[in-house]
Amino acid sequence: MNRSLIVNKSDDTDDSVNTTLTDELHLGEGDLLIDVTYSSLNYKDAMALRGDKGVARTLPLVPGIDAVGTVVESDSERFNTGDEVVINGAGLGEFRHGGYATQQRIPSESTVALPAAFSARQAAAIGTAGFTAALSVDALREQGVEPGDGDILVTGATGGVGSVAIHLLKRLGYTAAASTGRVEEHGDYLRELGAAEVIDRAELSEQGKPLQKSRWAGVVDAVGSHTLVNALAQTRWGGTVTACGLAQGPDLQGTVLPFILRGVKLVGINSVDAPLELRERAWATLAEHLDTDVLEAMTSTVTLADVAAAGADLMAGRSHGRTVVDVRG
Repeated sequence: MNRSLIVNKSDDTDDSVNTTLTDELHLGEGDLLIDVTYSSLNYKDAMALRGDKGVARTLPLVPGIDAVGTVVESDSERFNTGDEVVINGAGLGEFRHGGYATQQRIPSESTVALPAAFSARQAAAIGTAGFTAALSVDALREQGVEPGDGDILVTGATGGVGSVAIHLLKRLGYTAAASTGRVEEHGDYLRELGAAEVIDRAELSEQGKPLQKSRWAGVVDAVGSHTLVNALAQTRWGGTVTACGLAQGPDLQGTVLPFILRGVKLVGINSVDAPLELRERAWATLAEHLDTDVLEAMTSTVTLADVAAAGADLMAGRSHGRTVVDVRG
C-alpha cells in the first residue's frame, strides 16, 4: 500500500499547517526510485512537521531528511535494481519531498550503498544525526586532534548527534565530556554511551569572557550561540571546534581572540550538501566503529501515524537518542 505523510497549509489566511497521512505518492526529483522502508526523526524533521519555514522551504511537503530503501528504478551507473541504499540530507524533507513515504525519488550523487555492517533499520537509526556526528568526528581527526591531546566536549549531548558522537569518540579512544540540560535525568545514559564527564549546559549557555580557561582539545557542537562561543573560548591551543547545529540559536557573538591567541580552528559541518567522498568516509567510520547493540539501546521506533506527535516531543525536550520511522507500519 502506498502512503505519504504530507505537511501543508491549513488555509490561505495564516501560517498554520496540518499533517495528513494519504494513500497517494508524492515523488520528488531524482535518478533513483526507491521503495522506502525506514526514515528517521531528526530535529529538522520535527521543525518541518510543524511547518517551520527555516526547514520546510516549500509546501506541500513530504518531510523526512533520511531515507533507507531498495532501488526500484535506476538511471545511475552506480546503482542497480535491488540495491539497498541510504541517503541523508540532500534537500530531502526541505525543498524536495523526503522519506516519509513508501516510495521516493532521490539523487544518486548523494546516495550511499547500505553498509553490510547495518540493517536497513539500523541505518535509519543512525540517520542524519549519526551521519553528522561521524562527519564531525572525522573532521576532528582530519585536523589532527588525537586521543591523547585532551578531552573532547560534546554539546547537546542527549540529542541524536551528541549521542552518536560520544559513542564514536569513546570507541576511537578519546575522552568525551557531555554537556546537557538534563544531568540528573540523563547522566547515566550519557556515561553508558561513553562520556567520562557530564556537565550542566548552564556552564556554557550564557555570555562569557572572550577567552577562558583552556579545557578542550576539540569540540563537537550542535547548539550554536553562546554555547559555541564559550566552547571556542575554552578550547586549548591548536584545538578544533566543529559546528553543525543551532539549537540555541544561529548567532555567534564572540571575538577573534581564540583564533589569534590560541590558534583555534572552527570547522563547519554541512550534512545536507556533503560531497559523496565525505558521505562514504563518514559511513565507513560508522560501519567500523559504531556498536550496533549500543545503537539499538538508544533507538525507539514510531510509525508514520505517530511521527508528528514524536516530533512535538522532540521539540519540547521530552525525548533523547534516536527515533526510527517505520514508513510501512
